[in-house]
Amino acid sequence: MGLFSVHLEQKLMASSATKSVLAVVLLVLAVAQPSRADTACFTRLFSFGDSLTDTGNFRFVFPNDTLAPGLSFPYGETFFNQPTGRCSNGRLIVDFIASALGLPFVTPYWSGKSVEDFAHGANFAVAGATAMGPEFFWDRGYSAANAETVHLDTQMSWFRDLLHRLCPSDLSDCADMMSTSLFLVGEIGGNDYNCPLQSLMPFEMIRSFTPTVIDKISATITDLIELGAKTLLVPGNLPIGCSPVYLTTYKSNKTQYYEPETGCISWLNAFSRYHNKILVDELEKLRKIHPNVSIIYADYYAAAMEIFVSPKHFGIEDPLVACCGGVGPYGVSLTERCGQGEYSLCDDPQNYGSWDGIHPTEATYEAIANGLLRGSYTKPPISTNINSCGRPTDLFSSV
Repeated sequence: MGLFSVHLEQKLMASSATKSVLAVVLLVLAVAQPSRADTACFTRLFSFGDSLTDTGNFRFVFPNDTLAPGLSFPYGETFFNQPTGRCSNGRLIVDFIASALGLPFVTPYWSGKSVEDFAHGANFAVAGATAMGPEFFWDRGYSAANAETVHLDTQMSWFRDLLHRLCPSDLSDCADMMSTSLFLVGEIGGNDYNCPLQSLMPFEMIRSFTPTVIDKISATITDLIELGAKTLLVPGNLPIGCSPVYLTTYKSNKTQYYEPETGCISWLNAFSRYHNKILVDELEKLRKIHPNVSIIYADYYAAAMEIFVSPKHFGIEDPLVACCGGVGPYGVSLTERCGQGEYSLCDDPQNYGSWDGIHPTEATYEAIANGLLRGSYTKPPISTNINSCGRPTDLFSSV
């Protein structure tokens, strides 16, 4: 397996209440300490996606990109006290899920040196990854797509290579492992829109990408099921109209341009909902085809919107401002980037919704993960529909 030299996008893309949350269900955030491992149903966690999920692959896939986000201070300052390749100040949703399952943080695929390194799963996500390959974008007039961009087919190729390492004699030997693993398929697809949006490509052309993007996500889920996956958690897109980068790029003087409840850009959030609606419909079709597989929709959008509507409930004072970046009204500018040059840095990231104008803070990731793991923002509810251990009520009972 060789490393991919890739020039990807994407200069774009707890609080005191935490302890009470931990008492609600076993699969809730393990912020101060992990959940009990002896009650976890899943032996491994495998994850796919982009910078919202990447826990360190980027540095290996892009060995020459020294300016990449997540690889320099102050990234990682809050929890890890050093950059880890995560595009945030601390932990990501995948980290909270792993801890809640009683598993260690998932090993980035390209950092693993032996089969033993993947005893608890692997993370194939790479910052800047897309669902579609570059040819898709070239055919639609977006020539800036790089030929070596990591996409879902790339990540699935890595996963198959890992399966052959884990079960060298016969892939059927991996059946038990696959059936007792949780697969986090995404978030993915956001970067299929981000770069074209930032280049100001006509919006109707970008919107036309969505059905094909969803088809690719669906095909990936189908491939995983055919390989033996029994439980898949599939996130939708975040409300991109609340992103400081987009709030800056598409700033308008028209009040009707923004959502009155949140201050987010209305049409961009409508686009996120459009993507998510098509994804939800596709997942329902897959459930009918695979009735013995748990395919769970993770509603990142609704969980995040709860923060933007009621930020103080989560201890967040500035939900639409980046903690680290420039000096513009949303904490970002066209000349400064977090960790580079004369950037600005807030005193307490816990008070902010966005870390660098593109990626959420750990506080936001924690709140979203909490909403998922409680079951409120998973469909069907994760607390009653994950049955891989045969006793879902035990798995999600109070600690």
